[in-house]
Amino acid sequence: MEFSHLPVLYSEVMDALAVKPDGIYLDGTLGGGGHSEGICQRLSENGTLIGVDRDKDALNAAEKRLQPYKNNKIFVQSNYADVKLILREQGVSGLDGALLDLGVSSFQLDNPERGFSYMHDAPLDMRMNADDSFTAEDVVNGYSEAELTKIIKDYGEERWAARIAQFIVKARKDKRLTSTYELVDVIKAAIPAKARREGPHPAKRTFQAIRIEVNDELGQLERSINDFIDVLNPGGRLVVISFHSLEDRIIKEAFKKRLDPCTCPPEFPVCVCGKVADVKKVTGKPVTASEEELEQNPRARSAKLRVLEKL
Repeated sequence: MEFSHLPVLYSEVMDALAVKPDGIYLDGTLGGGGHSEGICQRLSENGTLIGVDRDKDALNAAEKRLQPYKNNKIFVQSNYADVKLILREQGVSGLDGALLDLGVSSFQLDNPERGFSYMHDAPLDMRMNADDSFTAEDVVNGYSEAELTKIIKDYGEERWAARIAQFIVKARKDKRLTSTYELVDVIKAAIPAKARREGPHPAKRTFQAIRIEVNDELGQLERSINDFIDVLNPGGRLVVISFHSLEDRIIKEAFKKRLDPCTCPPEFPVCVCGKVADVKKVTGKPVTASEEELEQNPRARSAKLRVLEKL
């Protein structure tokens, strides 16, 4: 299957990164290389792109796509949360810009074999790195009813979480659940008919929740935002695109703490901790997709872009 990726908020990302021709930029979620191609187009032969992804297929496809560009290119199969280690191993002291386009790529969603989509029958997989051993099948068959309820409620924001968890546990007593369609059938049975007729596909939120759990998406985001800001050069920018409220909340809180690091009690008349911000906000409200983009790419509907600049 060809790796195609329609980059979300493309022109907004390019404006936000403000690429310097001889700068060093890191795309922590390389995917098919759509955003990185825009970065490479703006880099001179002295500029450098570091492309990071957990998915070997993504790295191979992006390397092929970016071959025509003459700038320096480094491709790393890793988790973006290890940004400090990645830079240390590459002998890079700082970045002029970094991009995180969170969530699952179009390729992963559209490739039935990967088990990310509730629209195709496939093994319950959902691993962003196929070398990892932990899969969606492990979550669905191994987690207790209470654990399933918690992740479906917290990560999927699903109102029927407890009922879905109950139905999963009941179904797996008869037979281990191994395919996406088996899980979809259980979810559909758990959600009342009236609720199934309203809103998105009944399995959407549960699949999102399990995918987030399998890949530790929120944990790695929470751990890495400060690391990314730490490795920016003065004037360097961190650009983050999120796709649901859980991600956006983590980014918003991390940015807020970095913009106002003072730890003094609110009743203190003046700051005595001496902690001052080393960043400034580039965007106020998050940037969202234009109507024109939404017509071409409906998946951009929930995308929110936030930007910080290092002082």
